[in-house]
Amino acid sequence: MKTSAERLAVLGCAGLVAASVAGCGSVTDAVKGDGDKAITMGTTSVTNALDPAGAYDAGSWLLLRNTFQSLLSYPAASSAPSPDAAQSCEFTAGEATQYRCTLKSGLKFSNGHALTAADVVFSIQRTLKINDQSGPAGLLSSIKSVESKSDTEVVFQLSQPDATLPAKLAGPAGAIVDQEVFPADKLLGNDKLVGSGPYKIDSIEPMAGGTGPGKVVLSPNDKYTGDAKLRNKKFTLRYFDKPADLKASLDKGEVDLADNSLEPNTAAQILSEQQGGKTDLRVVEGDSNDTRYLVFNTKDATGGNLAVRQAAAQLVDRKALARDVFARTVQPLYSMVPAGVSGHNTAFFDRYGDQDVNKAKAILAAAKVQTPVKLTLTWSRSRAEGAESETLKKQLEAGGLFQITVQHEPDWDAFKKGWAEGKYQLYTIGWFADYPDPDNYVAPLIVEGGSYHHGWDDPQISQKLVPDTLKQADRAAATTAYGQIQNIVAANAPLIPLFQNKAFFASRSNITGVESTVDTTGFFRFWEIGRVGK
Repeated sequence: MKTSAERLAVLGCAGLVAASVAGCGSVTDAVKGDGDKAITMGTTSVTNALDPAGAYDAGSWLLLRNTFQSLLSYPAASSAPSPDAAQSCEFTAGEATQYRCTLKSGLKFSNGHALTAADVVFSIQRTLKINDQSGPAGLLSSIKSVESKSDTEVVFQLSQPDATLPAKLAGPAGAIVDQEVFPADKLLGNDKLVGSGPYKIDSIEPMAGGTGPGKVVLSPNDKYTGDAKLRNKKFTLRYFDKPADLKASLDKGEVDLADNSLEPNTAAQILSEQQGGKTDLRVVEGDSNDTRYLVFNTKDATGGNLAVRQAAAQLVDRKALARDVFARTVQPLYSMVPAGVSGHNTAFFDRYGDQDVNKAKAILAAAKVQTPVKLTLTWSRSRAEGAESETLKKQLEAGGLFQITVQHEPDWDAFKKGWAEGKYQLYTIGWFADYPDPDNYVAPLIVEGGSYHHGWDDPQISQKLVPDTLKQADRAAATTAYGQIQNIVAANAPLIPLFQNKAFFASRSNITGVESTVDTTGFFRFWEIGRVGK
């Protein structure tokens, strides 16, 4: 994936109870009576555009997954997509170059317009045509053509094998829009969006002092006939600039639950108080596929030195970072692909082990690198604020081998522009995957310099191994190749995996269903959330 407003990171595991949603029928029939009061969720994943053709960050996708349908979707705790608006989908040509879907009959948008194969074709072609610089068009780049054979049949012809297309179509990049409402060549305003998902957008209030939404009010879409059974009659999503503001609103009862946006120590404190019976808040700890990396600009004279990168990899202490900075709300990550996603290995640990100053010193000495190596470490957003970068500085400076200057760029857009233009030597960044497939941690982050513009590329990866994996419709068959890729990355260290988040969702004690929707799919299902009592 390109980037996101920070597709911040974290994976974990703690006895998560994952329940698939079953059953069909009208949404309104499924809603249980718990009053008309909206359940309000808070997040710090702020966003701007909500039009699927221009939306490509955690804050927009959180909303779009619940208001738009795609051909496919990810059931709870699943590693493979299943039909959503489609009745069935399958590759119909060798090496994953043709993909055919048959839609369910009787689909409608929330405005009552029929949803047909022509809308699917329009949606894909529109995203590719608009090609918004902040949008998801890159995910669909393997599509050579898409056409409707009837009102219910869609055929994709691919320019190259792409076994990950089903996973890409299962997210908001594949959201189906109404061709009678959305313009073909430009984005639609946030207040005019129409989808066919379980919820419809009733109103949007702008964020104070910002350009994006601050509050979005949703209600059940009575035209929806999919599988989701809503356990609430109204759902409100509020966006906050800072974790502290979100926590204050949670304490005041202004929000009912918070996503994985709270500061690590805050989440850990709530969990401790919950265990001691000292709070009416509770924390659900679940799986996540979010990851965090330390990225080198390999076009820079210092960052381009392999020995410098390997020495840094030898000095990073992930266990201390997880323990001392993130209060064990993250777990150490030793490769590009996180635990819980097929193809994961521990390439960085296998090569470098734990922090070892003597080994790092030997690497630099063998390459005749003068010490201390001077580098500037830039950061923009972190759940731990500046503590993360300051701790990395201390770790890298162990033994006097590095001299690190930390700088903060608070403007996220300026930070993105800075790394894209190669202005930074070393920087921290999070990755929120588009879909739970190893390809989404490799191709967008490694091939030809990656989305974070580290400038490194390996022909064996980009020209041989990645293309080979994309021919494997059976994703398990690609595991060996992904292992080879991760080993090559560890040897060259253009970026260093730091940790994967654990998902900590805090809620009031009368909120139910959070356990059923926190998992490695990264798909938070609003409809699972209910309320007990008033």
